[in-house]
Amino acid sequence: MTNDALITALSHLVSEGRNPETMDIDLLSSLEIVQRINQQDQLVPLAVEKVLPEIALAVDKITEAFKQGGRLIYMGAGTSGRLGVLDASECPPTFGVSDKMVIGLIAGGPEAILKAKEGAEDSPELGIEDLKSIDFTDKDVVVGIAASGRTPYVIGALGYANDIGATTVALSCNPGSPIADIAKIAISPVVGPEALTGSTRLKSGTAQKLVLNMLTTASMIRLGKSYQNLMVDVKATNKKLVARAARIVMQATDCDTLEATQTLEQTDYDVKLAILMILTGLDVTTAKLQLRQQQGFLRRAVESNK
Repeated sequence: MTNDALITALSHLVSEGRNPETMDIDLLSSLEIVQRINQQDQLVPLAVEKVLPEIALAVDKITEAFKQGGRLIYMGAGTSGRLGVLDASECPPTFGVSDKMVIGLIAGGPEAILKAKEGAEDSPELGIEDLKSIDFTDKDVVVGIAASGRTPYVIGALGYANDIGATTVALSCNPGSPIADIAKIAISPVVGPEALTGSTRLKSGTAQKLVLNMLTTASMIRLGKSYQNLMVDVKATNKKLVARAARIVMQATDCDTLEATQTLEQTDYDVKLAILMILTGLDVTTAKLQLRQQQGFLRRAVESNK
């Protein structure tokens, strides 16, 4: 695409427009600037609310893929790519899953996480190569993230994923974007022009983070990774998480610190197993069997032993 064509394309994007509410932002005090940004930020959850049905559909597809041994792959460039990497990296400690289950790919590779490599986003072939490098299959789900909705890296990846029959999801902040047209599911929260024109790490980035939170959290809940609203598959890999594990057991069972700690020690700090044992009086071996029979859903295991 020529420079003139790119300028024309950008001029039609909502996310690249000038915000009439912040035209005087360079004249304001620090407090007034952050107040104005905050006013704009308040529009983000309202925009996300409008696309909840599409988010829920994506959650259903991701959950189905996980059950069949598939993976969730995030792909993006710049801020969008970094947000995908962030969400993917938080799944193992939060939900006790393999770091291969949710993967974040960013244009330019791991180095682009810390240092901008914006030119990497211009290659659709690179998006295809990155998917092939992780042995992407039709069992997987790919979520292409691009505030503009026109990033070539993401477009290439989504096209390839469609060609092999995988589920494709587009997350952009512009209606009717190229990636929305390509993907089977389009999630397009329209947050409007940024407080600082074109700085899509602001409202657009916040909207993307909210959606990514929902995709993984809801999918993991659907897999039985929670009991009530407690994270019962959390892995106690440091002192803080050991304490959190004990607190979760106490919250779920109303037991004291001593009982929670002693039971966790019996289960090698398996929070879900410890809760089941305390609530039902089952021993470790029987509790493990009950959880396995209920596909890891703690609430079902508890209710079946009342």
